[in-house]
Amino acid sequence: MAEKFQNKYRVPPARAQWWDYSNAAPYFITICTAGMHHNFGEIINGKMETSAIGKIVQAEWLKTFEMRQDMNLEMGEFIVMPNHFHAILVIGNNKFNDRPIEENEPGKFGAQSKNLAAIVRGFKSGVTKNAIKIYPAFAWQSSYHEHIIRTPESYTNISNYIVNNPEKWEEDRFYS
Repeated sequence: MAEKFQNKYRVPPARAQWWDYSNAAPYFITICTAGMHHNFGEIINGKMETSAIGKIVQAEWLKTFEMRQDMNLEMGEFIVMPNHFHAILVIGNNKFNDRPIEENEPGKFGAQSKNLAAIVRGFKSGVTKNAIKIYPAFAWQSSYHEHIIRTPESYTNISNYIVNNPEKWEEDRFYS
């Protein structure tokens, strides 16, 4: 049940409260457009045809890895879909997550600039800044979906899902 904060209902975060999202791990993320609007292109014969904004999404995702070399990021599969973006992102061991276990406790307040949320925030901001030049009403949903990938089998299954997503668009839960 949603709780009230400052007299407004607030949905509890979907993030794993026991996990520190600066930890070295592979993550599967999905980021959707506001209202699930098809801003990024369309699927034609099982292939994604990106719009100008879809091309911005691709470019900003690639730029993420150039800009954050200090985080030891690895790029997994990714796909721009008509109204959402899927990607596997691996945060490697780096100076920001290499600390004694007692300092790496979930729920401890610390810098929020070298973790998964900061990466997604920067990516969304870069896309928005450029997309509104083409379509001033462009917006993302306020949050994003994430999944910590824990096994090689899960990594393979998610990679296959991403690669095959355009072919199965009409079965996709984000299809509208």
